[in-house]
Amino acid sequence: MKNKLTLLVVAMAVAIQTFSCKNGKSDTDLAKEEGVESPSLEEQLYRPYYHFTPKVGWMNDPNGMFYYNGYYHLFYQHYPKDNIWGPMHWGHAISTDLVQWKHLPIAMYPDDLGYIFSGSAVVDYDNTSGFGKDGKIPIVAMYTYHDPKKGDAGQLDAQTQAIAYSLDEGNSWTKYEGNPVIDNPGIRDFRDPKVIWDQERGQWVMILAADFEMMIYTSKNLKDWTLADRFGKDVGSHEGVWECPDFFPMQVEGSDDVKWVMLGSISGGAPNGGNGTQYFIGDFDGQKFTMDKNFEEALAKKHDFWVDFGKDNYAGVTWSNIPPQDGRKIFIGWIVDGHYANKVPTTTWRSTQSLPRTVKLISDNGIPRITFQPVKEITNYIGKKSKKDHVSIGVDQETVLSDGDFDFSKAQIQYSIASLKDKGYTFKLSNNKGEELLFGYDGTKNQFFVDRRKSGKVDFHKEFADKVSIGPRLSDKDLHDADILLDKTSIEIFFDNGETSMTEIFFPSAPYSKLSVVSENGDLVLDHLEISQLKFN
Repeated sequence: MKNKLTLLVVAMAVAIQTFSCKNGKSDTDLAKEEGVESPSLEEQLYRPYYHFTPKVGWMNDPNGMFYYNGYYHLFYQHYPKDNIWGPMHWGHAISTDLVQWKHLPIAMYPDDLGYIFSGSAVVDYDNTSGFGKDGKIPIVAMYTYHDPKKGDAGQLDAQTQAIAYSLDEGNSWTKYEGNPVIDNPGIRDFRDPKVIWDQERGQWVMILAADFEMMIYTSKNLKDWTLADRFGKDVGSHEGVWECPDFFPMQVEGSDDVKWVMLGSISGGAPNGGNGTQYFIGDFDGQKFTMDKNFEEALAKKHDFWVDFGKDNYAGVTWSNIPPQDGRKIFIGWIVDGHYANKVPTTTWRSTQSLPRTVKLISDNGIPRITFQPVKEITNYIGKKSKKDHVSIGVDQETVLSDGDFDFSKAQIQYSIASLKDKGYTFKLSNNKGEELLFGYDGTKNQFFVDRRKSGKVDFHKEFADKVSIGPRLSDKDLHDADILLDKTSIEIFFDNGETSMTEIFFPSAPYSKLSVVSENGDLVLDHLEISQLKFN
């Protein structure tokens, strides 16, 4: 039986071709008149240059990422037969540089035990699992089975945890005959296992989302698991179900202190509404996680501890097995909000993953925080540049910084300001269709913002452009800087060396080609401005 997506594309192509024969108009013109995107126009306008998308079908959470033998492996929640959520598979892609990806065949399919929900993968060098054979090192994935019949019936035990292993570096997988390895204890939302190797104690540690808290398990062999701790019932936001956790140790920048970072995505109650990812920092003794006292006090005072303050960064987790000589902790998230993910104006595929980011742990006046920056590999794709120093920006008047010199559908913008005080600014990206994307800083409120209300197509869901997104300025330093990455339908902004990140998607009807800025509350000087064209076809 042909899938719905193929039928839709064929029907569109036939309809557009018929109109073209009768009216002598191009596919693109007719598609615009009819208010739909032809496959070719959709690819041209919306398929990102360097952010990962599936070839066809639906994609959501990143899963099972690991590095091995020169390749970064990315798995992801995938339904190949339609562009909306359905029976979950694990899609698969690989990269040598975290920027350009090669599609591989689907890694895992649903079976009699259920759909293949989110999870993780580790390299079992010591063959603790016993899956290794003939000197081959096993890669072991742990994932959630979701039984759709039990789920639809409202039964509490629809989700269990299972494992699979690969002896060919992740290309093919064998599901463990003893699955599930963790039965459901009577919790409806019991999913998304993230496994790491606890080097200090010689054990595997797994964190699992369970309704509105996290459960931490330990194991010696990846098959037999013991519940060690529960965390989160009385802390953090609980406006939605907790999902897609991560848990790992990190050294605080500039010190020998090591803390454990816990990530947890939440299906509601993010800073700008919708989905978001919160985090907690503390200590782990091999059994119990305890929040850092300074962090706990700041959290109690309603300080903001979110991975991203834009509307479109969710379910993000980190790679395992990054080599010690590299030393980075690398994160990737799903850039869309689940409330309108089924409605975004693409038909061939749906959803995008973020550019991978480097995570760092800093001390902010004694309070531990994590920061994010784009992976350094993106600099290998920089083409022509424009550099300007001491750019004077007059108050309440638009200053054009670039008009037609750069294609902002694949670009990087970096700037720094020595002192802001109570001043603010608004950058505007615009095209010849009158569409515009705004971002900047409000000095009177000490907060950043992204405004996509006039960015292009915005009416496909009521929550997509209902308000301006805001994010707090967390840094108290005089120096203010930003690193912005643009890719057709997304903007990722890293303010103040990544202390505040904001990610949003948009759908213009033509690429943005003009960049301008307006100062507010007084004249402003951009001490440094650099615009780079990224080299992608």
